[in-house]
Amino acid sequence: MKKILGKIRRACDDYTMIQDNDKIAVGFSGGKDSISLIYALKLFQRFSPNKFELEAITVDPGFENMNLDAAKKFLKEIDVPYTIIKTEISKIVFDERKESNPCSLCSKMRRGALNDEAKKRGINKIALGHHLDDGISTLFLSMFYEGRINTFKPVTYLDRTDITTIRPLIYISEKSIIESVERNSLPVLKSPCPVDGKTKREFANEIVRDLGGKVPDFKKKMLKAMQNKEQTQLWFKPESLEKE
Repeated sequence: MKKILGKIRRACDDYTMIQDNDKIAVGFSGGKDSISLIYALKLFQRFSPNKFELEAITVDPGFENMNLDAAKKFLKEIDVPYTIIKTEISKIVFDERKESNPCSLCSKMRRGALNDEAKKRGINKIALGHHLDDGISTLFLSMFYEGRINTFKPVTYLDRTDITTIRPLIYISEKSIIESVERNSLPVLKSPCPVDGKTKREFANEIVRDLGGKVPDFKKKMLKAMQNKEQTQLWFKPESLEKE
């Protein structure tokens, strides 16, 4: 956990993620990423140069097999206030809309519910558990399915809600998070989603894992590439050709 805390501090310093008097809510699914994030931020509170409040919010999509008892117990033990928002997102996405690509709509609706609750509670920042592998796989997804070179930003301000989204785990690999979960015996909730592990995202994750085992320092190099905007060399057309 010491190594993870060091990388969280570096990410916070590099991108000014946390400032004095912030009220931060972790979007808490109970999975390995969000539980690692809430646990690490609780420890980070002790020595962070900027003082901040911390709580957890879960958007319950309405899956019948979703049991949050272990999450409630864990968050009570580490003294983190916890809010659960009940929704019918799963019914809308799977039963009514019958989405062929349910992740996009589900994510959008969950994010909207999370932002609305945060706004009501006077929270100014939402922390999400996206890590380095997620950043790389998002880049690949954008290239493969959208024809864009794009990934999420470490910090995003939403003017509609006046809420800033931060991602303190961006320098941390998935492997490090898994090791930390096991070492600290964190009670991970298995995803109740019926398409878990069967999505385009999982396809991109498999590519990241495969390349990580074949290319030396693959993730370090990908991190450098995502930060290296000054040396991007792509096929930009001259303005004269763009107008034709």
